[in-house]
Amino acid sequence: MMRNVPVRCIINGRKTEIMVDPRASLADMLRGEYRLTSVKKGCEVGECGACNVIINGECFNSCIYLAVWADGKEILTTEGLLGPNGELSDIQQAFIDEGAIQCGFCTPGFVITATGILSAGKEYTDDELRKLLSGHLCRCTGYENILKAVRKVMRTRLAL
Repeated sequence: MMRNVPVRCIINGRKTEIMVDPRASLADMLRGEYRLTSVKKGCEVGECGACNVIINGECFNSCIYLAVWADGKEILTTEGLLGPNGELSDIQQAFIDEGAIQCGFCTPGFVITATGILSAGKEYTDDELRKLLSGHLCRCTGYENILKAVRKVMRTRLAL
C-alpha cells in the first residue's frame, strides 16, 4: 500500500502543503484538493492542453505531471491571473473582446499558454503564435479568434 507524501508548493501566490497519493496527477491535486476548476481534465494524456498550468514560469500539461513533482515549485492557474479585486487580466479580457470563448472548455488552458508565451516579451509572427498555441484542441474551432486575442495583447504590451 502506497502512503501519501507531502507536497509543499506555492499555488497562485499562496503557500500550500498537502498530503497526496504519489501516483496522483497535478491536475487531480489542483482540481480535487484546491478546487481550481480552471484546470480541465480533457484527454488526460497531455494532448489537448485543457489542463495547462505554469510551473516556475514554464507551461506544462498538469494531467501528465505528477503532483509530487510540484513539491517546492510555484504554480499558476487561470484563477491566479485575476487581480486583487477579481478583475480580469489583459489576456482574459482580450479573449472576451475578440470572441475567443465559445463553449469555454479549452479557454483556461489557452489563456495560461498565452500568459507563458507573452511573458517572454517578444514579438511573434502569426505563424509563430500558431505553432506556440498548437498544443491545444478547440472543438468549437475558435482558433482564429484565439490568435487575434493573443496578438492583440502582444501588440499592446509591446506598444506596436
